[in-house]
Amino acid sequence: MRAPQPVRRVLVAAAAGVACFASAAEDIDWGPYEVDGRRSGYTYAAAETRAIQDDDFENGGLLWVEKGAELWETAHGADGASCQGCHGDAAESMRGVGARYPVYAAEREKLINLEQRINQCRTERMGAEAWRWESEPLLAMTTYLRHQSRGMAVSPVIDGPAAPFFEQGKAFYTKRRGQLDLACIHCHEMNSGNMLRAQRLSQGMSNGFPTYRLKWQGVGSLHRRIRGCNEDVRAETYAPGSDEYVNVELYLAWRARGLPVETPAVRN
Repeated sequence: MRAPQPVRRVLVAAAAGVACFASAAEDIDWGPYEVDGRRSGYTYAAAETRAIQDDDFENGGLLWVEKGAELWETAHGADGASCQGCHGDAAESMRGVGARYPVYAAEREKLINLEQRINQCRTERMGAEAWRWESEPLLAMTTYLRHQSRGMAVSPVIDGPAAPFFEQGKAFYTKRRGQLDLACIHCHEMNSGNMLRAQRLSQGMSNGFPTYRLKWQGVGSLHRRIRGCNEDVRAETYAPGSDEYVNVELYLAWRARGLPVETPAVRN
């Protein structure tokens, strides 16, 4: 149920960043973090936050990378198999994988993202149980695998069988929703660089996920962040791993095309 019109106007005005200040960093040359005017969230973060991301000894997300490396080498499930046993050195076999997911999976006739591929390997090839979404092992393995593509350009495939799912993701991104009657574009395209309360709105690029958020004091998935945005506009939320979120994940990857994989990025 929508809020009454006068109330909704006030809510929309507040969420849209009325009377906010433009970013003072607009004229900075951000190098690889800006492609054709599309800027990574790195460029909207405070200098202190960027410094944490740039230092692997300070970046808390590297703890999840280390945990993922341990899990990669460890035997799991009834078959006593490890990821390394099939795929070898992740630095070689997984290089580039994180830059192109989610992908179309013919066996499922829909998109599948990296977390789902990990669990598919566990259940179908290792005789192991699927890891729960947002659990430490799934976050660690996803962060570790995505980390192998750090510095590579995000390069999703959006044509062919992936095309209808891309269009569904785009429709999700552009649809007004919730009590605040806002779409993703109202914050991340129309008001990027403006302040929403104490936080500067970024362009909503996904190239740093899984991300270490100072607010969370830990690593979280892209689907956790999307769900949080849905909650912020008081809209219906979907379960992490839902088709809705995987589809919009592909659209977000397309928006971030050409930007470097930063996993694990550090954000406020």
